[in-house]
Amino acid sequence: MIEKNYQPADIESRMSRIWEESGAFKAGRPERKDAAPFAIVIPPPNVTGSLHMGHALNNTLQDILCRFERMRGRDVLWQPGTDHAGIATQMVVERQLMERQEPGRRDLGRAKFLERVWQWKAESGDTIVNQLKRLGASCDWSRERFTMDEGLSRAVVKVFVELHRAGLIYKDKRLVNWDTKLLTAVSDLEVQQIEVKGSLWYLRYPIEGKTFSPDDASTFVVVATTRPETMLGDTAVAVHPDNERLGHLIGQHVILPLVGRRIPIIGDDYADPEKGSGAVKITPAHDFNDFEVGKRHGLPRINVFDQEGCMNLVGNEDYLRGLPEGSEQLAEELNNVERFAARKKLVTRLEDFGFLEKVEPNTHMVPHGDRSGVVLEPYLTDQWYVDAKTMAQPAIAAVRSGATTFVPRNWEKTYFEWMENIQPWCISRQLWWGHQIPAWYGPDGKVFVAETEEEAVGNALGYYVEQEVITEEQGREMAQDPARREGFITRDEDVLDTWFSSGLWPFSTLGWPDETPEVKRYYPTNVLVTGWDIIFFWVARMMMMGLHFMKEAPFSTVYIHRLVRDEKGAKMSKSKGNVIDPLGVIDDFGADALRFALARGAAHSHDIKLSPQLVETNRNFATKLWNACRFAEMNGCEQPAGFDPTAAKEILNRWIAHETSRATREVTEAIEGYRFNDAANTIYRFVWNVYCDWYVELAKPVLMGEEGAAKAETRAMTAWARDEILKLLHPFMPFITEELWAVTAKREGLLVLAEWPRKASSITAEQIAAVAMAGPGDPLIAPVMAALDAGDFSDPAAEAEIGWVVDLVTAIRSVRSEMNIPPATLIPLVLSGTSPETKERAQRWNDTVKRLARLADISFADRPPEGAVQLLVRGEVVALPLKGVIDLSAEKTRLDKEIVKADADIKRVDAKLGNEKFVANAPEEIVEEEKEKREAAVARKAKLQEALERLKMAS
Repeated sequence: MIEKNYQPADIESRMSRIWEESGAFKAGRPERKDAAPFAIVIPPPNVTGSLHMGHALNNTLQDILCRFERMRGRDVLWQPGTDHAGIATQMVVERQLMERQEPGRRDLGRAKFLERVWQWKAESGDTIVNQLKRLGASCDWSRERFTMDEGLSRAVVKVFVELHRAGLIYKDKRLVNWDTKLLTAVSDLEVQQIEVKGSLWYLRYPIEGKTFSPDDASTFVVVATTRPETMLGDTAVAVHPDNERLGHLIGQHVILPLVGRRIPIIGDDYADPEKGSGAVKITPAHDFNDFEVGKRHGLPRINVFDQEGCMNLVGNEDYLRGLPEGSEQLAEELNNVERFAARKKLVTRLEDFGFLEKVEPNTHMVPHGDRSGVVLEPYLTDQWYVDAKTMAQPAIAAVRSGATTFVPRNWEKTYFEWMENIQPWCISRQLWWGHQIPAWYGPDGKVFVAETEEEAVGNALGYYVEQEVITEEQGREMAQDPARREGFITRDEDVLDTWFSSGLWPFSTLGWPDETPEVKRYYPTNVLVTGWDIIFFWVARMMMMGLHFMKEAPFSTVYIHRLVRDEKGAKMSKSKGNVIDPLGVIDDFGADALRFALARGAAHSHDIKLSPQLVETNRNFATKLWNACRFAEMNGCEQPAGFDPTAAKEILNRWIAHETSRATREVTEAIEGYRFNDAANTIYRFVWNVYCDWYVELAKPVLMGEEGAAKAETRAMTAWARDEILKLLHPFMPFITEELWAVTAKREGLLVLAEWPRKASSITAEQIAAVAMAGPGDPLIAPVMAALDAGDFSDPAAEAEIGWVVDLVTAIRSVRSEMNIPPATLIPLVLSGTSPETKERAQRWNDTVKRLARLADISFADRPPEGAVQLLVRGEVVALPLKGVIDLSAEKTRLDKEIVKADADIKRVDAKLGNEKFVANAPEEIVEEEKEKREAAVARKAKLQEALERLKMAS
């Protein structure tokens, strides 16, 4: 029995429990051992994470695919798991220690601190998983993985060792994004570019051999910089070779102000002759672009900061090399001074000595750590790197060949741009939480990379015996007695970038490096669903790793979804106060409503605009379905065993079979094409408009009438169509559909494992009739019979009749709305010059059309009467004589005014969009909002003009 009111919270908690207890989501079900596998790996959320709208969208779309394919009989594995999230997790635990006034990380030591992290993970690490379950994610939770599980850790070590052995992992001194608070390198994804109102300092660099005078421009070169504190590490000044004003200086030298270092003036295309002064200072150790310029010209790299962002000058051999005597005072004065305080001191000195020409206000983007909030420093350090350029080649080829395709295809361009310009991948992090790098250092700094410490010790002892650093006897003693070799080799303290381990996710989660049955069955996976922002960070890594170690791309399709924004199109952020909490929305409206709202908005071409009101609209849809099912139950609608909808006799029932078949085809093809919004909106329209508003409404007189064959058939058809709806809607709204499936009939099994409605074909009633007349061997028979055997159905005759009723009533309702005719006012309808077939339809459906369209009567005439508004319904004219019902003249005046308003709105938006400055400077969401305003105004104007034309014809 269906409850009177739809209560999502009660249903969702109960259904989650039923699914889990039944093992409905498990891969490798015995009855599907011969079924084709379908595998998706979840983008592992951070173990510290909490469900946000990005997660909600991403996992809803994955779940739609998994539930869809599971109902189509596939052996579905949706592989769940979480990422250890190095920096985020370490920060959470360190903050917890501080709040509890317990010893900090350094005081605890590495081993004790890691114990505390594992303890935190055991207590709090399943928060995000439980939230995903609330969303309805049908993962095989029995197979949940964590990137630091023992098996996954073994995979990480093996990959590192093998890539190092192949020369694809190496150590190098390069620039990294350095966080001066967390004291570690961070990935580009953890860099937040923030617009800052700063300054541009123009500095005078004296030309060697000339007597410097601030008043004589021939004695110096002006360079502009936003970071004057880095000038202490300058090793060149660059000028564009084609710079007519400064090009003659190339090959000469300048003397670095305050420091006295002699540095060359070099020619390089990097120096823009139209920007700033036309000359740029080159600081290879503190700027990514300068680093590349330095490589091209073989310039020294002078790091003038320490890890905490303070000046490191005293004892810094790179800085002191080549300085004239007496320059130590500056080093001593600025040593250990924080970088921004040092900036003020340096600027003051430069001004005092005439080296500062001017200062201009300058708004520019400054990189900040997304977790620490501090300004990041391009910092020169020794780090471990992957030769990404070499590993990217097979990954590029896989997409070019079509082995892996992106949906939409335009994201392939982004992928190629990133991959073809890829830089070495820095994989080391100066953290404690993570996969510790399997590298050990001997007493002379030699590196030994191995899968275990025992293997590293063996390699090291063998090497040092061979080099005669130790004797063979000492080597044997140290091998046998760990105490005697203590301190002889030490392990690298750094851990690996989390993207390194998550890059192995499609195969490490299946048990690799062991040759497990899961690896053989579910690799490669079918589709990856992810956001565009991690194409480079995660998708590219998985492609490189999968092709290198598994010799196949990890997935055949990469579906890239768009962002979820607020209702105005603005990106959600805490600072704006426009973040919509998915859990709060679920509490208010239910998970099904949120999922359906996200799916309906998930178009290829634009971001999703979401508001609580939009979710509420989709909750109302769920209520509509609930009430329709309740109405069917109250009217005894049940599907008898063996019911065949294609054998229905009643035209209305044949129509709903036809429409259901068409909806099945459209929804199926849309999901197959990853057009989630088309699929969701199709089922929305079918349920709300076709089934509830038309079929149930038209069936009411039958269902509430006398018993008989027509009523029995309509009851059965109402139940059949309802069941097909529950199947079609299940991937989108799993909770309510599973509940209604359970309570509307005595069934065996869950809806989640029920068979998906079979896709309809374009077989027509005429073709079916032709088959009945065909002789043996007629080539028409086979395809039609195959389609019929598969349950396909199409009835153009039924569609023509009921479709005419629907279109007629809809057209009349539209005119009533446009002309502001009150519902209580009954108006006449005249069918003009209609065909005999249409006349018969009108007579059959006379009472129904009059009731639904609020008509006084329906009559027939050769031509439309004067003063009638004319409509074209399926190629035939129908007329509404409104003279005397409304003031036609006043209505025309009103419509004229509304058209003028619409024109004014269009012109106002066109003026904005035609303004290049507005388009260039306005936030993206504002520009999009204006475009949408224009589209709405154009559509409104077209509708008003159509109504006005009708009135003119009536005059």
